[in-house]
Amino acid sequence: MNNKLDFLASARRTIELERDAVNDLLTYLDPDFEKACKLALECKGRVIVTGMGKSGHIGNKIAATLASTGTPSFFVHPGEASHGDLGMITRADVVIALSNSGETSEVLSILPLIKRMKAPLISITGNPDSTLSRCADANLNVTISQEACPLGLAPTSSTTATLVIGDALAIALLEARGFSAEDFAFSHPGGSLGRRLLLKVSDIMHSGDDIPMVSDSTMLREALMEVTHKRLGMTTVVNDQGILQGIFTDGDLRRTLDHDVDMKSTPITEVMTTQCTTVTSEILAAEALQIMQDKQINALIVLDEERRPVGALNMHDMLKAGVI
Repeated sequence: MNNKLDFLASARRTIELERDAVNDLLTYLDPDFEKACKLALECKGRVIVTGMGKSGHIGNKIAATLASTGTPSFFVHPGEASHGDLGMITRADVVIALSNSGETSEVLSILPLIKRMKAPLISITGNPDSTLSRCADANLNVTISQEACPLGLAPTSSTTATLVIGDALAIALLEARGFSAEDFAFSHPGGSLGRRLLLKVSDIMHSGDDIPMVSDSTMLREALMEVTHKRLGMTTVVNDQGILQGIFTDGDLRRTLDHDVDMKSTPITEVMTTQCTTVTSEILAAEALQIMQDKQINALIVLDEERRPVGALNMHDMLKAGVI
C-alpha cells in the first residue's frame, strides 16, 4: 500500500477526466439524438432499457429517471431476457440498449428477436462503428478519450457519460411532453414534493362533529368548553342557519382575560373575532400553510360556498401530514 498517495490529487484527476468526458458529449449531439427523442415520444408501449454489468446499473437508473419524468419505462436484464424475460418486450415498445463497446454478447444475442418484432432500437455506445450501433435506429455516441480508472479497466468516465446522456434524453422528453411539477408529484406521492402538490385541505381537515362550533347565542364559558374539548385552539361561531359569524381562539381568550370579563354572562359574540381568515376545502394544503404563515395564525376555518364551516385545521395537522 502506498501511504504517500495524494488522495486529493487522485480525486481531482478523476473528476477532471469525467468532466471532460461529459463535455465531449456536446460535440456528439446530432440528428440521432433528435430521432431517439421522437421514437420515445411516439412509443405506444414502454421504453425498455437493457444493459450488462455496470451498463446495466446505469440502465436501471436511466429507466427510473424516464419513468419518473413522464416516459413509462423499466429495465430488463439482457441475460434474463434470453431465458424468458424477453416476453416483457412487445412490438409497441422502444428498446434502449447500453454497451460501451457495442459488442456485449448478452445484448447482441437478443438483437435478432428485437429486430424481428420490429421494436425500434436506440443504442448508447462508446463505439459508433460497433455491431450494436449499426443495428440501432438511432445511436447516442458516448465515446470517451480515457477512463478515470488508471488501469483503464473499471468503467468510470464511460458510465458517467452514459448516465448524463440518459438524463439529457429524459429531460428532453419531459420538456416535450410539458411534464409539470404536479405530474412529477403523482410519481412521488411519498416524497415531500408529493405531499406539497397532492394533499388538499380536504385530505387533512377535521370535519363533521370534530369541527369546534358554537352558536352566536353561546356564553363565553360554554365556548371555552368547546375549545378545550375539540383541542384545535379555537372554535367557530355560527348563526341559526349555520353560517359563520366569527372565530374565538386562544389568542382571543388571552386578550379577554386582560379585561376582567365575566365568563358566565358574556356572550361569545362580544369577544370573538369577526374578520377571520377562511379557506375552501379544494385548495392545496401547502397553500393553506402559506396563508397561515403570512397571517401569523395557527388555525384555519374551511367554508363551503354558503359560508358554512365544513372543516377546521391547525398547524399541528400540517405537521402531522408532513406538509411542513
